[in-house]
Amino acid sequence: MTVLSHRQTEILNIARAHGRVMVEDLARRFEVSAQTIRKDLNDLCDHRSLTRIHGGAIIASGVENLAYEARRFVAAEEKKAIGAAAAALIPNGCSLFINIGTTTEEVASALTSHEDLLVITNNLNVAMLLYRHPRIEVIVAGGAVRRADGAVIGSTAIGLIGQFKVDFAIIGASAIDEEGALLDFDYREVQAAQAIIANARSVMLVADSTKFTRSAPVRIADISQIQTFVTDAALPAGLANICHSRGIQVIEAMPHAGDDSDTPDSEAPDATSAPSSLVRLR
Repeated sequence: MTVLSHRQTEILNIARAHGRVMVEDLARRFEVSAQTIRKDLNDLCDHRSLTRIHGGAIIASGVENLAYEARRFVAAEEKKAIGAAAAALIPNGCSLFINIGTTTEEVASALTSHEDLLVITNNLNVAMLLYRHPRIEVIVAGGAVRRADGAVIGSTAIGLIGQFKVDFAIIGASAIDEEGALLDFDYREVQAAQAIIANARSVMLVADSTKFTRSAPVRIADISQIQTFVTDAALPAGLANICHSRGIQVIEAMPHAGDDSDTPDSEAPDATSAPSSLVRLR
C-alpha cells in the first residue's frame, strides 16, 4: 500500500473538512507548483481517497457521508444551476414538499420569487429561506431536529407529511446507482423521503453528477418512482436507458464555466465548462 506524504495527508484532511480541494488554492498554500499538486491529487485518486473534478478533487465515494457544511462546497455551482432549473419547472399557486439536502436547498433559494406556494418541509434550512416571503406559506414537520443539518426526522414528521397530498415533491439522494436505486445514509431520513414520495402527485429528483460515482447503504426508492430528474451532466448509460424506458424527463442544467483552466489534457472538462444557464432536455 502506498504511503502518503505529509503534504498529501494534509490535502486529504483539507478535503475531508471542506468537501473539495482546488489545485490553485493548494499550490498557494503549500508554495509548490500546480503540476506538483496535480500529481498529489492523482496519487490520492489512485489511493481511492479522492475523485478528480475540474480544477481539483473531492472526497471519494464511500459508506460515510460528508459533514453537511462540507457538502455545500461539493459541486456548488452545479447545485445552484440545478436549483434554478428545477424551480423553473414549479408553477405559481401549487403545493410541494422539499426534503433534506444541499441541492434541495438551492431549489428553495430559487423559489423566492414564486407566488402562492404552499411548501411543506422537514428541512429547517428550507423553512428559514422561505418563511419571510409573504406569498409563500411554509409548514414545518414536527419532531426531533438533527443538529448536523437541521433535518426533522422521526415518526412525528412522517405523520405530518402523510396528512398532505401535494402537487410536487423535491427530493435529493446521496447516491444513485446504474440500476436506478436512489440511496442515502440514514434510514430515518429515508423513511421521511419515502413518505414524501408517497404523498406527491409528481416527484422531482435533484442530484448532481458526483452522486453517480458514490455509494450509500439505504434505499430511498427506485428511479421509476420519479417523473423528472434535474442534474448537471449526461447520465451513465445504464441509468440513461432506464430513464428513457420509463419516460422520465431528464434535464441537464449546465452551470457557468469558471476561470480555472488547469485540467490536464488527459481529463475531460466537467459540466462547469458549459455556457451559463444552459439547460438540455434528454
